[in-house]
Amino acid sequence: MNSPDPALRLLAALDQIVLGQATMLRQMTITLLARGHALVEGVPGTAKTLAVRALAGGLSLDFGRVQFTPDLMPTDLTGVNVLDGTGRDFTWRPGPVFADLLLADEINRAPAKTQAALLESMEERQVTVDGVTRPLPEAFTVFATQNPVEYEGTYPLPEAQVDRFLMKISVDYPPEEAERRILDRHDAGFRADDQATYPLGEPMSREELLAMRDTVNRMHVDERIRRYITDIVRATRGESVFALGASPRAGVALLQAAKAEAWLNGRDFAIPDDVKALAFPVLRHRVVLTPEAEVEGRSSDDEVAALLETLEAPR
Repeated sequence: MNSPDPALRLLAALDQIVLGQATMLRQMTITLLARGHALVEGVPGTAKTLAVRALAGGLSLDFGRVQFTPDLMPTDLTGVNVLDGTGRDFTWRPGPVFADLLLADEINRAPAKTQAALLESMEERQVTVDGVTRPLPEAFTVFATQNPVEYEGTYPLPEAQVDRFLMKISVDYPPEEAERRILDRHDAGFRADDQATYPLGEPMSREELLAMRDTVNRMHVDERIRRYITDIVRATRGESVFALGASPRAGVALLQAAKAEAWLNGRDFAIPDDVKALAFPVLRHRVVLTPEAEVEGRSSDDEVAALLETLEAPR
């Protein structure tokens, strides 16, 4: 098994750039290792964009950013064929989706037809325009952000789109000590818009990332752990508090995420704690609470935690 040391060094470097957000950074790294995509939700100013930019810089990956707006068209994302100067031929102009890491900023501000343009890209890692299919970069990963408090002018993400995100990463305010360090660091010259001020060191190559992904994918998971994952996913469909349970894709996502978590912990096998740790970001966007549960102030995380308490983990 390849050593996770390069990934752990990257995490340590990111932790010096994005202060007080260790959980977000680890889950973003797991998303990359598991070859998935992530929906990042948090209030403005909690370093969501900075984290993606720093991650791209630490991996020597091409970074693309799209600000989603109500007038954004699908071709603004995927690319378009443009008539050349002769007026007889068309030239292909690729859109920002042709990047290794794509930041889809405020994804829920674009209409459904533009959101749907990401579906093929995320699921099949390719783009089809005017009947021609073009592959996306092998390292292609989407980190989409949305704001939980700004609802005016937003379009809810369709269930099919949400289900394609490996995990939903919830970002809270950093602790007080981290906020003090943020001010100290900016006073010393750090600038979020200047990558030259990021203390990243030597970036990891694309080839190293792809090798790590291959290692994670080939990890064996014991049948008892796989059954435990299936039990968790199926249990969400039987609980009365959930109006909608998790899909079979959730089980695959939880399996892949648990593999990445185990590998980062230096093991070549997954344990129940790996599954429990990732159950929340993998399931929170795939289950829908009943109106009664929402009125009572319950959250998806609360109900997932309660569900895990009812299931016996393998020993």
